[in-house]
Amino acid sequence: MITLLATALTLGLQSKEISAYYAKGFEDLTITTRVLKGDQRELVKINDDFGQAYRFSTTTVRVKEPFMLRVDSKIEETRMTYTLNGTTQLMAVPNLRLKQRTNLSNAPGRRQTMLDFGFLTASLFDGSLYTSKFVRLDRATSAVVFDIGYVSKYNDTSRHRVWIDPVKHYIQKREWYNRTGNLLATFTFESPVEKKGIWLPTMLTVRNVDNVIAGQTRYEDMKVNEGIAESIFSVK
Repeated sequence: MITLLATALTLGLQSKEISAYYAKGFEDLTITTRVLKGDQRELVKINDDFGQAYRFSTTTVRVKEPFMLRVDSKIEETRMTYTLNGTTQLMAVPNLRLKQRTNLSNAPGRRQTMLDFGFLTASLFDGSLYTSKFVRLDRATSAVVFDIGYVSKYNDTSRHRVWIDPVKHYIQKREWYNRTGNLLATFTFESPVEKKGIWLPTMLTVRNVDNVIAGQTRYEDMKVNEGIAESIFSVK
């Protein structure tokens, strides 16, 4: 009875505004991602390109507010860099003297954001990319549930449903739905750690529409708010 009462009180105190669950004070993050499992036959059921990131055993990822991302990876002696700055994407393979730029202004679904790493920041909801809608307070998990979709200018009805830890403010689970409302994948974020007052998950498990584990990734060597220079996110 006491447990039920405590749960009810906890749920009743949770805000229905997504801004209450931002990773406040976040500026930048550096992590090493280590692939623990990448089943290409199961990953392709999510979409044709989803499994590409799982071909690299480890990558170095840097993200910075607002909307900056750099991923450095290596296969044998070939280095590859993926950079996203705002809506411009740059794929570079220095050994081959290859650079390919892509404008993602009309392809919001191809832009990786903090949402993909299991937490939210204010820039995601500044009116240029995402909008949110409160769904419910989940009594089973005590999580706060929101639907996250794209702003109307994109004419893209795909969306994400997220379960947010009401105390640590990281995403516990994310469901990804396509434009017709069909579930594509479920992402579970676990084992959070606190870095400079911000809670970040260190394990990601991806399940496809058949609820089969298609991929697992561990986040290592996490560094928060180290003052990453904006110059490394250049897409020139």
